[in-house]
Amino acid sequence: MTAAPSTRVIRTTAEHATDRSTVPTPTPRLSWVVETDVPDWRQASAEVELTPTGDGDATTVRLDGPDSVLVGWPFEPLAAGDEVAVRVRVTGADGGTSAWSAPLPVVAGFLADGQWSARMVGLADPQQPAQPVLVRRTFTVDRPVRRARLFATAHGVYQVSINGHDVDDEVLKPGWTAYQWRLVHETTDVTDLLVDGENAVGVRLAGGWWTERFGFRDAAARVYGEQPEVALQLVVDYTDGTSETIASGEGWRASGDGPTTRSGIYLGERFDARLEPAGWSSPGFDDHAWSPVRVDGDVPVPQARRCPGARRVAELPVREVITTPSGKTVLDFGQNLVGWLRLTARGEAGTTITLKHAEVLDDGELGTRPLRAAEATDTFTLAGAGEETWEPWSTFHGFRYAQVDGWPGELDPSDVVAVAVSSDMRRSGEFECSHEQLQQLHENIVWGMRGNFLHVPTDCPQRDERLGWTGDIQVFAPTATDLFDCNGFLASWLQDLALEQEAAGGIVPFVVPHVLGRPIPAAAWGDAATVVPAVLHERYGDRQVLVDQYPSMRAWVETILGLAGERRLWEGKFQFGDWLDPAAPPQRPGEAKTDPDVVASAHVFRSTDILARTAALLGYTDDAQRYRRIAEEVRAAFLREYVTGAGRMLSDTQTAYAMAIEYGIATDPQTRTQMGDRLADLVRAAGYRVATGFVGTPIVCDALTSTGHVDVAGRLLLQTENPSWLYPVTMGATTVWERWDSMLEDGSINPGQMTSFNHYAFGAIADWMHRTVAGLAAAAPGYREQRIAPHPIAGLDFARVTHETPYGRAAAGWERTAGGVVVTAVVPAGTTATVHLPDGSDPLVVGSGSHSWTVAVNGRSAPGGAVSLDSELADIVDDPAAYAAVMGTLREYDEEQAREFRDTTRWVRGSRLADVMRRIPPVVQTEVAEALAGVTRARRAG
Repeated sequence: MTAAPSTRVIRTTAEHATDRSTVPTPTPRLSWVVETDVPDWRQASAEVELTPTGDGDATTVRLDGPDSVLVGWPFEPLAAGDEVAVRVRVTGADGGTSAWSAPLPVVAGFLADGQWSARMVGLADPQQPAQPVLVRRTFTVDRPVRRARLFATAHGVYQVSINGHDVDDEVLKPGWTAYQWRLVHETTDVTDLLVDGENAVGVRLAGGWWTERFGFRDAAARVYGEQPEVALQLVVDYTDGTSETIASGEGWRASGDGPTTRSGIYLGERFDARLEPAGWSSPGFDDHAWSPVRVDGDVPVPQARRCPGARRVAELPVREVITTPSGKTVLDFGQNLVGWLRLTARGEAGTTITLKHAEVLDDGELGTRPLRAAEATDTFTLAGAGEETWEPWSTFHGFRYAQVDGWPGELDPSDVVAVAVSSDMRRSGEFECSHEQLQQLHENIVWGMRGNFLHVPTDCPQRDERLGWTGDIQVFAPTATDLFDCNGFLASWLQDLALEQEAAGGIVPFVVPHVLGRPIPAAAWGDAATVVPAVLHERYGDRQVLVDQYPSMRAWVETILGLAGERRLWEGKFQFGDWLDPAAPPQRPGEAKTDPDVVASAHVFRSTDILARTAALLGYTDDAQRYRRIAEEVRAAFLREYVTGAGRMLSDTQTAYAMAIEYGIATDPQTRTQMGDRLADLVRAAGYRVATGFVGTPIVCDALTSTGHVDVAGRLLLQTENPSWLYPVTMGATTVWERWDSMLEDGSINPGQMTSFNHYAFGAIADWMHRTVAGLAAAAPGYREQRIAPHPIAGLDFARVTHETPYGRAAAGWERTAGGVVVTAVVPAGTTATVHLPDGSDPLVVGSGSHSWTVAVNGRSAPGGAVSLDSELADIVDDPAAYAAVMGTLREYDEEQAREFRDTTRWVRGSRLADVMRRIPPVVQTEVAEALAGVTRARRAG
């Protein structure tokens, strides 16, 4: 073979591998990333070598062809506990062969059928609901150990210590699943923690999600269980070939008198360091006063976890110490985050420090009203043993601010650190631009995802909710894949969705895991069953997720087709609709402008269309033909019922047009043009301010772009007035808000009882920023082909995006220069890209490598004519200088009246500015006229 030193396999991964390359399946699919200096490099073949750890010969398999992503395991299936090393080398179409990659350890972290023997154990005689508990057992190691592995799960949250040392740095294990049908276990190598002679296993255990009271107000109740319990087994393999299993069950002992005295996801944690039994998880501790454990009955056999664990991912210092008007001490960490505080304090035994958490301040005090019933309060009682450091372990909070009461002595800000926690996903996408506020918006979206991807994709992390709302992740899934590698995370959650759906007879519940009463079908929420798998396939090239989820996808489509009936329209039933349309009243967020029947029927088409495409892809020919026929029937019914011959929709809203365009319901070119023009008119009429809710927001800019109105989409994106994506940024937001106006313009909290300041759904716009503003999109599953199509929108000098695709780093971007617009792209090895330059020239197809083009772009000329009270409203709003002159003058007169004028004016053609200013006092009209005359004079002078 010819050596090709410029071609390297830089990363090899095994599917769903967790720590130390532990895999949850006997046949993990393999992927590898190639870097090369060879232009347009294509893989011709690959060799994959497997070497058993210890004794055994290497096995090498040659794989012809270009596949390098999620390649089927080419060896005999792994047996439970197997440890091997895998390495890869590739040969390109140029004939050059790379060196072998670094060995990838692959450890079979699952148990064989029948090997799980641990029983759920808990406190036999609890004294309070959801009582935290300590559990322990000793055992003896009497010969050399080759390997020791811990398999553990819980109804609740837990951490295991062996001989006084925590086994890992994960938090809130094992997370939250559909407990009735699926438990997951962690697999941890604990060989280095064992010692010769007596050893001890100790478990800290609290209720977590298992014992939480879910529901709203008086309806809140425990869904799963009253008390936490844990199951674990330690498998010790000795060098003499024998093995021993220490499994939870009879003979273990427990105590409810530990330092964690109360715990709840919504409540917070109470910890009394005086009650910590010294050495309780070490050998030699006297546990005779502890009670025998309660041993519970059968539970689902846990599966090896296939998604990342949760960890501490960042630490933030105190930015400011605030003394509130009432004299309270509040710490500002400068960032809304999810996690808890770590304290270092010195004080007398019995001193109790109380920590209350909130996202915002309200009239200078901690703003706790949006928390509703969640106490979000931790307390730490000192043992009086000098300097003491403590942080919670069994709860989490969403907060930027924390009120500290009872601190002993003077508070040193350096003694308090905010610890951010999240499922530990690899960051995969970055966006950068010249617009400071837009850059902050993107950062807010990242923080919102980081905090709400904590074992479950939640709606919000702070109030008495924190649930896996299906509608939120349905709209956000594309953006999620832009920002982090969340394939394993979402694939795992989809397993729970399918289980909950099966139990509900095909209905996808509002939240997964399901804890909110009787399941009711709702469009856009239940469609997570079809949309999320399709997104994972598109972004990661994961065909298997479609295979696994196909029964769920089909069951959802059959459910909604049954509701649509012979008319093929879903009408008259409960719907969330275009949830949180900014026009909806604060207490009635579902009262959107878009008819909920239109939203529902559009989603009947969308999911049926996705299912038909999926069936065709998987080779399910009969299903593909059937659902394609039905999708066409739904399309025809929708167009007949809701769209006129002139392309106007009976629900004349931005969301309605965006759905018809982006879901592919309207395919006739003339109709799409008419709809796009009307959509652009509606956006202008709203003053380029947002007028969409959950359904329309992710797609409105795409619908504008695909119908030739990217300039309108750019104006909409960069708007700073309320409601808009950037309005929260102007108000100091560091995450995305639930409502467009979660904080009102006067700085007060929205009066709606449902108000969160960390809700990722409206952050779905980041996907358009990546794909369209910077210009990098997947054109084939897994980015095997990319689409490079940047749009230099007005208001930006540059924008660029990088993304770690399954094939390696891809990038795209543009920058304005004196010579024109410079477009750049990086195409990963083994892939191609179709490039659409912003000058409108014919598309180019390029191979791997770095590319650059300079093009002349005729930007839209800025308005420059005379403006006056006789100017049309559309011309005023399209002229930033004229609009600023009008609104600035009105604000100087009366801020509230200016806001009302802005919010009630429809900026349309055929209506003059003078026509809508009759309710404005004449003296102010005169001042507006003079301000516009000033704009005109400045232009003539310039």
